[in-house]
Amino acid sequence: MYPNELKYTKDHEWVRLQGDEASVGITDYAQRQLGDVVFVELPEVGRKVAQGEVFGNIESVKAVSELFSPVSGEIVAVNTDLANHPEAVNAKPHETWMIRLRSSAPAEADALLDAAAYGALIK
Repeated sequence: MYPNELKYTKDHEWVRLQGDEASVGITDYAQRQLGDVVFVELPEVGRKVAQGEVFGNIESVKAVSELFSPVSGEIVAVNTDLANHPEAVNAKPHETWMIRLRSSAPAEADALLDAAAYGALIK
């Protein structure tokens, strides 16, 4: 259920590393806990974030939750489609990225959970 090529945080974000670029989104578990997503607040391109730092918010019919960066780096892209289609997070959580970072410390991902460990965490 959880793609093996992704790494996961205990806060339910995922990261896909491709070289020094990292795409970040939320897990299927997170979107199910939130319910219908109605708004996603994302940062400006160029902002630097540290691992574990809040980079935005996600709002659902149930709650507003903070989004945490799985790795440190500079934001090089934000998914502007989410402004008009936040429900994409519910429809395809592991394909819908929110931000892309140029990772300043790719080795930080080594401390994140693999799919099996994440699956065990949410049981």
